[in-house]
Parts: sequence; structure tokens; C-alpha cells
Amino acid sequence: NPTHPIGPNGNIYTSIPAMADKGRLSEQQKKENHIASEQKRRQAIREGFDMLSRIVPGMEGQGRSEAVVLQASVEFLKKQMALKDQLWNAARANGMSMEEFEK
Repeated sequence: NPTHPIGPNGNIYTSIPAMADKGRLSEQQKKENHIASEQKRRQAIREGFDMLSRIVPGMEGQGRSEAVVLQASVEFLKKQMALKDQLWNAARANGMSMEEFEK
């Protein structure tokens, strides 16, 4: 049973011949892995935009144009930030501390 050095992050270092026993991926396998990874990435993006379209008011039933969803999200966040500023100004005028306000 050969011993293999262990790196600082816990990885076990093996020799090249030991790794070669597992075989390399064929070009077709690499292509399939790449396609699967890309599909997974696109699905995650689709799910993110779907979630945004459910959260942002006025987006229900709209076509799923990513540009439209992003623009509506930016406008919604700007309005929310302006509202928070107004609430903070009113709270501060009534003697509330930032710590109390953030609760």
C-alpha cells in the first residue's frame, strides 16, 4: 500500500500513472459535459428571471424578456430605496436612531 503525500488543503497527491488508470475523457464526452454544463447554467438564469418576474410588481403575465425584467427590477429597487430614505428621514426627525430604524 503506497503512501501518497497530502497537501496543505487535504488533497492527496498521486503519480501521473495512477491518474492515467482512470482514463481520459473522449472528445465526445467533453462535448457532452460542456453541453450539460451550459444547459444547467441557462436553466439557472431562466429560474432567476422567473423568480424576479414573480417578485417585481407589474411583471405578472408579462412575456419573459430578460431586458424587460431587468429594467423593471432596477426601477422597483430604486423606488424601494427612495421609500426607505423617506422613512428614515421621518424616523430620524422623530428621534429614532439608525440602529432602531434598521430593526
